[in-house]
Order: sequence, then structure tokens, then C-alpha cells
Amino acid sequence: MDIELPHFYIGDSLGGQQAWCREFWMREGGCAAITACDCSIYFELYKNRRGLCPFDVKNFSREDYLRFAEIMKPYLRPRWTGIDRLDIYIEGFGKFLSERGESSIELLPFDGERSLESARIAIQNQLNDGWLIPCLTLHHQSPRLRDYVWHWYLLNGFDGARVRLVSYGVGRWFDLDEWWSTGFERKGGLILFRSN
Repeated sequence: MDIELPHFYIGDSLGGQQAWCREFWMREGGCAAITACDCSIYFELYKNRRGLCPFDVKNFSREDYLRFAEIMKPYLRPRWTGIDRLDIYIEGFGKFLSERGESSIELLPFDGERSLESARIAIQNQLNDGWLIPCLTLHHQSPRLRDYVWHWYLLNGFDGARVRLVSYGVGRWFDLDEWWSTGFERKGGLILFRSN
């Protein structure tokens, strides 16, 4: 089954970009905060949540996005080792959502060490339920995925054999098996959302 969730554009950019950030550390290590900003905007646009973004999500400018990234920064701040664990992301973004009165979204870790088949099922279920998937890749053996190493990004499409990854203002399709099989012992993983 082919699934591609809707997303939003800021000018020609699919979602936001950490390269836009004014501060050096946000440009270098703001990827987790950027995915959380994109998820928050998506939740307002497509999941009927309110109060997560203080700007008009239907008329969103790059300047609005930069201000929103600064609001998100204290929750998922860049750090020397990066946000290199799923629990750090869950704690930070979970606190952001809670402080805005959003208690109906639960964040669950899905470790990158789990099997390819279990990842396939989790991805299909999440996208079928209309949830974007924040992803963390720590290392990868494939040169095609070098832009996603030590990086947070979003997954918003799946066709059974490929996944669509959103980062740097574009969506790109990759083979599911190649993407999931990093070739390294230490892996990242996925953040799954669930309505409770």
C-alpha cells in the first residue's frame, strides 16, 4: 500500500530547515528541534490539535519558522553529543507538548535494533493513522544516506519497499532495507505517536 502523508511548504521548502537558523549551534545541531517544529505544525494542520504553534500555520513565513525554532530550542537544545538517544527527544518534545496543554499525544520509542519486519509494520501503522515519524540515524554504511548520519529527520511516506525521508527542505525515497540496516552496532530509531 502506498502512503504519503501531506506536509507543508515554506516557500519552496518542504517543511523547515536548520540551515536557516541564525545561531551557529542551531544550524549545526538543531535537527531535533526542527523535526519537533514540523511535527507541531503538522499536528495543527492535519491532526486537529490547537495551541502548539503561536503563528498562523496556514500562512507561515520563514521568519515565523525561525521564531518558532527559537521557542522549541530550550526543549531540544543542541548539545556536544547531539540528541543521540530517543529518550532525550521524548522528554524534550513531550515537555513542550505538555506545557501547551496537549496531553492526548503519547510519544513512544522504537529502537533501531528491532527487526526490519517490525519496523515495516510500525511505519505502516503510524502512517495509516496519519502520524509523521521522527527518525534518528547515528551511523550508516551506505554513502547514499550520508546526509542522514547523526541526524534527526521525518518519515512521511511508505510504499512497502521504500520510505520517504523529509529533511533539508526536500523529500527523498530510499530502499527500506538499506535505510534500516545501518551496518553499525549503535543505532538510532523512531519516535512513534499515539493518541491516548
